[in-house]
Order: sequence, then C-alpha cells, then structure tokens
Amino acid sequence: MSEDARRRNLVWGTTWLAYASYYLGRKSFSSAKHALEAAKLLDLRQLGYIDSGYLAAYSLGQFANGLLGDRIGARRLVGYGLIASAALCAAFGSVSSALLLTALFTLNGVAQATGWPGVTRAMTEWTTPQNRGTVMGVWSTCYQAGPLLAGPLAGALITLYGWRAAFRVPALIMVGVALLVLWLVKPNRAAAESAPLTRAEVVAERRLAQGVVLQSRVLWSYGASYFFIKFMRYALQLWLPYYLHKQLGYGDDKASYVAAAFEAGGLVGVVSIGALSDKLGRVPLSAASLLGLAVALFACAKLVGDSTWLNVVLLALIGALLFAPDSILCGAAAQDVGGQSAASMATGFVNGIGSVGALLVGVTLPGLVKLLGWNALFPGLVAMAVLGALCLLPALRSTTSAPHVT
Repeated sequence: MSEDARRRNLVWGTTWLAYASYYLGRKSFSSAKHALEAAKLLDLRQLGYIDSGYLAAYSLGQFANGLLGDRIGARRLVGYGLIASAALCAAFGSVSSALLLTALFTLNGVAQATGWPGVTRAMTEWTTPQNRGTVMGVWSTCYQAGPLLAGPLAGALITLYGWRAAFRVPALIMVGVALLVLWLVKPNRAAAESAPLTRAEVVAERRLAQGVVLQSRVLWSYGASYFFIKFMRYALQLWLPYYLHKQLGYGDDKASYVAAAFEAGGLVGVVSIGALSDKLGRVPLSAASLLGLAVALFACAKLVGDSTWLNVVLLALIGALLFAPDSILCGAAAQDVGGQSAASMATGFVNGIGSVGALLVGVTLPGLVKLLGWNALFPGLVAMAVLGALCLLPALRSTTSAPHVT
C-alpha cells in the first residue's frame, strides 16, 4: 500500500470513529429522559426546553463551524470540539439543578456542532467527485453506528449505575478518540500541492467559493429538504425511547434496544444509496427515498402495536429510507457544491438549515403530544416526508444537481 493510500485510509477510519463518538455526547440525554423525569429533576416541559436549547446552539454552531473548518482545518476543529463536548457531558452528569442542566447541554450543542463540518472537510480532501458517493455512503454509517452503540450503552449504564454514569463514562471515551484525531487526521498535501497558491490566494479563493456557494439554488434546495429530514430524524432519535416506554410500556433498557433498530436500518440505507448515487444521481434517489419513507411511516402508524419484532422491522425500514437521503444531501451532494475550497461551509450550511427543523422538535413535539397524543406522531411525519421530497424539485430541474467535478 502506498503512503498516500495509507494516510487516506487513516483519515477515513479516524473521522468515521470521531463522528460516531460524537453521539456518545448527545444520545445519553435521549436515553436518560425517563430517568431524569422519574428522579424529579426535570419534567416533560423542561426536557423539551433542553432539547430546544441544545438544537438552537447546534444549528447556529453549524454555520459558524462551517466557516471555521475551512479556515483551521479538520484536525483541530474535530479534536478540540470532541474534548469540549466531553467536558460538558461530564459536568452535566455531576449537577442536579434544572438551570445548570439546561445551560450545560445548550453549550454542548455548540461543541457538538464542530463534528459534521470538520469531518466532511477532511473527507472532501481525501475523496474525488467520481467516488465520493460510494465512499461517503460507506463512511456515513458513522452516524447510524454512533447512536446504534451509544443508545444501548447509555441504557445499560442507566440500568446498572444510574443516569449520571451515562454521561461520565462516554465522556472518557470521547477524550480518547479526540487524541486519536489530533494525532492521525492530516490534510491531503498532495491535492494542495497540485495547484500551489500563496496564503493570500488561498484566502481569496476560499472567500470567493463561499460566496458562490451561498448563492447556489441547488444548495438551498438541499437545505430546505434537509429541514424536514432532520425534523423527522431528531423526532425519532430524541423521543423513540420515551415513546416506546410511555406508549408501549417498555422498560428503559428494552426501549433503548428497540429504538436502536431505527439506526440499524439506516446503516443499510446509506450504504445502498451511496454507491448508486455516483451512477444515477444524488437528487433523484433522495427524492424517491423520501416518498418511500412516507409510505413506510404511514404503515407504521397503522401497524405499530404490541409485537416487538414488528416494531423492530418497521423502525428499521423507516431508518433505511430516512438516513439514505439524509446522508446524501448533507454529505456527498453538499460536498459536490462546495468543492475543495468551501466543503466545510457547504455541509455546515445544509446541516445548519436542517438543524432549525431539529430545533422545532423540542419546541413543538411535547405540546403536540399533549394535545393530540402519541398516535399523531407518525401521520405528522408522513406529511414531512412528502414536503421534503417536494423541496428537491428545484434541484431536480437544475443541471448541477447531478454529480459533477468541482
């Protein structure tokens, strides 16, 4: 294996591990909601406020860290971002005040927002437009594997040692991964040396590229669709364990295990769509997946019940059809638009708009559930899946919506 291939594989593997590890710093709260409520530390309204504070900070952080990632590089953004998130999680597991819990998890949103712009910056440097869909399809399993492992780990820690352990133990793991990032993630010098520029020229080129990206009709189309995608994803990721406990009577550990089927299905979806998107186009496949998701959500609304295995199958199917367009639009498709000079900004921009949708989950979902009950959850998500597909129409009509060299 050549030295260049070895470095490329190290970056691919380390960034995969890094982004999966970010979920250790966010999934514990989802799993611990019932325990925090049972301990009378937080009520349902306060749980929603914490979600909202976290997601507001995460959304704003995506835009800021997107710009920062193109400037300082992936290694420092991700390495120090993971350390900051770990420190805030450890602190969260050590306090009892509702105000402090809210403040700490809101700040954690800023730290968590270093992840996606940083790792996609690194991956853009070590992929090409021709192989990006295939590579990113496999690599994007990091954000299904992350919650798939983090959720059950948190559930087990809560059952065995209490909710505080679900924040302290993951924090230690995150620090270890951060040190690996700082050691192993390097920029692709060969790509940079192929077109040597002065520092002033690099800055000017980056600013020009970022300006062009912000005016891209295609990127705005991706962002609008991702708004609905991320609302759906976070509604399910943040509230599935709670829903399964309240609606179906599952224990904390069983609720976490069954909810993990959602991410397990996502693993299949992102790998499948990634390879196909290099040949058939990123946007058509994303739109088709969203329409299929609407059908799967409608089926879940009608069929979800007492059968654990049926619930697992339905949640896995929903995960496959939701994570597939999620990974493409915020990954390879946005990277294509941003190119080498503005990849971090492009992916942060799409993720930032999407995170506004995720923010609304904490603001609206508890109130809607109180008004209409949990049975309204899946029919509401059906409408969002259809709207997400419709938002891609401008990109479908654009000649730049297909994979292209940037």
